[in-house]
Amino acid sequence: MKKIAVVFASASLMALAACGEKPANETANASNAVVENVVENAANAADNAANAANEAANAANVAENAANAK
Repeated sequence: MKKIAVVFASASLMALAACGEKPANETANASNAVVENVVENAANAADNAANAANEAANAANVAENAANAK
């Protein structure tokens, strides 16, 4: 899904660049927005992975506590 968004963003930027005017600021702003979204998505993925690791550790602790309670 992210690749499709990048393709559409690139196509939009190319369409802007192809028109007779000079939309340099719009193009730069759109490019920056794409980069910011990619960076934010990567940070969110890292957070999600860390959360999953914490949940796995918690599950392991619950299992260990249950084993120790016997």
